Amino acid sequence: MSDFACLTCGACCAAFRVDFNGAELDSAPGGVVPAALTVPLTATLVRMRGTDAAAPRCVALEGEVGQGVRCTIYAQRPGPCRDFAPYAPLGIGDDACDRARRRYGLPPLALGGGMAA
Repeated sequence: MSDFACLTCGACCAAFRVDFNGAELDSAPGGVVPAALTVPLTATLVRMRGTDAAAPRCVALEGEVGQGVRCTIYAQRPGPCRDFAPYAPLGIGDDACDRARRRYGLPPLALGGGMAA
């Protein structure tokens, strides 16, 4: 299925909080995530802007969920985004992916639709 589902979905980027260690910020040695797109939580923890809103939506998400989206910082996205639903580009979802898709009235991914029965 390639990454078609992820390029048209984006539900995960508009459903969950994205917290990660500030060491991933471009203001830290070796970090790449644009610090301007985050808010501090603690001395070491930051969150992507927009993901803690009542209707979460990552500030880096461009497009319409379920229609066509892209991450404007894909090459610099934080660890939680890199680790989320690793098989989704193959059309295999997991429980978190399926929950995010349901929030937007989207069906589970065709091939996997969740790893837990």
